[in-house]
Amino acid sequence: MQTTTSAATPTATKRGWSSQDLSWALSLFGTAVGAGVLFLPIKAGAGGFWPLVILALIAMPMVWFAHRGLARFVLSSKNPDADITDTVEEHFGKTGANIITFAYFFAIYPIVLIYGVSITNEVNNFMVHQLGMEALPRPLLSGLLIAAMTLGVVFGKELMLKATSAMVYPLVFILFAMSIYLIPGWNTSMIQAEANWSEIPSVVWLAIPIIVFSFNHSPIISQFAKEQRLKHGDHAVKKTDSITCGAAGMLMAFVMFFVFSVVLSLSPEHLASAKDQNISVLAYLANVHSSPFISYLGPIIAFAAIASSYFGHFIGAHEGLVGLVKSRSSVEVKTIEKFSLAFIVITTWIAAIVNPSILGMIEEIGAPMIAGILFLLPVFAMYKVPAMAKLRTSGMANVFTVICGLAAISSVLYGIFGKLIQG
Repeated sequence: MQTTTSAATPTATKRGWSSQDLSWALSLFGTAVGAGVLFLPIKAGAGGFWPLVILALIAMPMVWFAHRGLARFVLSSKNPDADITDTVEEHFGKTGANIITFAYFFAIYPIVLIYGVSITNEVNNFMVHQLGMEALPRPLLSGLLIAAMTLGVVFGKELMLKATSAMVYPLVFILFAMSIYLIPGWNTSMIQAEANWSEIPSVVWLAIPIIVFSFNHSPIISQFAKEQRLKHGDHAVKKTDSITCGAAGMLMAFVMFFVFSVVLSLSPEHLASAKDQNISVLAYLANVHSSPFISYLGPIIAFAAIASSYFGHFIGAHEGLVGLVKSRSSVEVKTIEKFSLAFIVITTWIAAIVNPSILGMIEEIGAPMIAGILFLLPVFAMYKVPAMAKLRTSGMANVFTVICGLAAISSVLYGIFGKLIQG
C-alpha cells in the first residue's frame, strides 16, 4: 500500500490519543447517534427484555468489526486521496464500481430522508405538546428545518466536524443524565412479561436490522480514513482501528445504557403507542411525563442527535451521488455537486411532507443496503483484492461480521415477503 509521507512520526502515533483522535471518535459517535438510536428502544424493546440483553452483547463486536473493516478498505487504495468510490473503482473496475457505488448511495440516501421526516415530527411534537403552539404547515416547517441542517454541510466539512463534535459533548452528557433520571421509574413489567424462549432467536434475528442502522457511522468513515492516512501514513491502519474501537465503546456504554433505562421505565404498551405515533421514544417520554426535565431535555436530545447525525449522512449521500453522476457524465464536477445537493435537499423535503413510517423505512430500506456495504463488502475485498491481503482481520471476526450482515438482509427480506403473503 502506497501512502504519502505524513508529518506524524511513528512515535507520535504510538503515544496514544490526541485531541484530534478524540474529536474524530466523537464525530463517529455523533454520526451514529441519530434517529436510529432514538427509535432503538421502541423496536428492540418490543421483542422483550431477554432478546434485548442478547442484542446488547453482540452489538459491540458488530459495530467495531464492520467499521474497522470499511476503514481498512478505504486505506487499501494506492491513491492517498481516494475516498470509498475511488477505492471501489480501483479494486473492482468501472462496472463493479458503478454497482457498488450505486449500493453505497442507496445505503445512505434513505437515512437522510429518515432524518428529514424525524426532525419534522420531533419539532412539531415539541411545539404542540411542550410549547402549546399551533402546528406550522408541514411543508413550511420541514423546509425550514432541512435548510437549516444543510447549511452546516454547505459551509464546509471542517465546520461540520467542529459543529458535530461540539454537539456531541452535551449530547453524551444529557443522554447519560436522562438514563440516570429514569432509574427511579424502572419497573419489572418488561422482565416479567411472559417470555417464549423458543422464539428468542427469531426475535433477535428480526431486530438485527435496527441494530445495524442505529449504530451505523459508515457515511463518515471514508473521510475519516482519508484524514488518518494523510496524518499518519503507514500507521493509519492502527490509528483507524483504535479510533473506531473507541467510538464503538462509547456507543455501547452510553447508548445501550440509555436503551435499557428507557425500556425498563416503560411498558410494552407504551412502546407500541410510540411506534403508532411515528415519534421517537424521547418525544413519547416528554408527552407522558409531567417532569420539566424530561419534557424539555428529551426533545433537545432528539434535536441534537438528529442534527449531528444528519451532517455525516448528508456528506456520505452527497459523495455517493456525485460519484454516480460523475462516472456517467462529462459535466463539470462543480455542476454535479450543485445538482446533487439540490436533489438530496428537495427529495428529503418531499419525504418529510409525506411522513412515511420511520421504523418501516429503517427496516426495509436503510438496513439491508448498509449491511451489504458495511458488513459484506470489506470482508469480500479482504479475500479477493490483493491490496487488502495484508489488511485482513482475523478469520473469526470476519465470519461473525458476515453472519451479522446476512442476518440483517435476510430478516428484512423475510419481513417484506411475509407482508406480501399476508396482503
